[in-house]
Amino acid sequence: MSSSVSTTTSAFYDRSALDLNGLRTQMEQVQTQISSGNRLTASSDDPLTASRLRNLQRQDAIAKVDAGAANRATADLNLTDSAMTEMINTLQRTRQLANQAATGTLSNEQRTSIGQELAELRNNLVSLANSRDSAGNALFGGDAAGAAYSVDATTGVVSYVGSGSAGTLELGDGQSVKRSLTGPEFLNFSSGGTSSDVFAALKSLTDAISAGGTGAQSAANSALTTLDDAMTAVSTGQTVVGARLSWIDLNTERQTTMGEARSQDQSTLGATDIPTAYTRLQELATVLQASQASFTKISGLSLFTMMS
Repeated sequence: MSSSVSTTTSAFYDRSALDLNGLRTQMEQVQTQISSGNRLTASSDDPLTASRLRNLQRQDAIAKVDAGAANRATADLNLTDSAMTEMINTLQRTRQLANQAATGTLSNEQRTSIGQELAELRNNLVSLANSRDSAGNALFGGDAAGAAYSVDATTGVVSYVGSGSAGTLELGDGQSVKRSLTGPEFLNFSSGGTSSDVFAALKSLTDAISAGGTGAQSAANSALTTLDDAMTAVSTGQTVVGARLSWIDLNTERQTTMGEARSQDQSTLGATDIPTAYTRLQELATVLQASQASFTKISGLSLFTMMS
């Protein structure tokens, strides 16, 4: 009988200790939720919600990568737009000089001077065509590692040495954009049914004007339409660049909206509801206090003492 009573008493103390410790653990958990702002202290608290939160976090990580790509594409396309603006300005100056050279009152010396400036403008166009992107690669050379254009040291002929297509950057959700244009996409053009490129047209004009004579005036006059067509080709390419920048802006806005939605979901799923948590903490404190009082009262009963 004594052994049975002793066992019962021991079980009572063990069970009471477990109950009280369990209540304290729950209170500590709620206090942690309040202080950290996170409803889940471990994945085991709510495996399904924890899985959904991990998925949202993965989407956030992917979105950061996509944002980086969008930023690079924007930087490269802005560099493209800037270089093309300078090209148009250079071509406009070239046309002004051609218009002057087409005047019959100019002397050969004056046309020679114009030819020298045209040669400098052509070199400037080559430099612009060999501009570098934000990573230091050829801006208008596609995926080529080196320069986009090369100049033959003997003939002065400018040749495209880049690849056939500009690199593509992913914007997320299956959307992508080309970071630039290749040189031939906007520097090659057709005028009067004849295919040409900006560098060949300028070399032909420069050589003819520098040579002087009656052919210089005629060549300058004929070049005016050619130069207009060249500027139209570059302007059209610049319009494409502007459209791509707008496309990136739209995708960036969409990604921002999606990011805000994910943030709201994460807050809804994982954040602690502070008022509810404080209410729960008060309930646990009340239960713990009552349990401690009950344990003290029961353990102090004389019959209980005699039984133990």
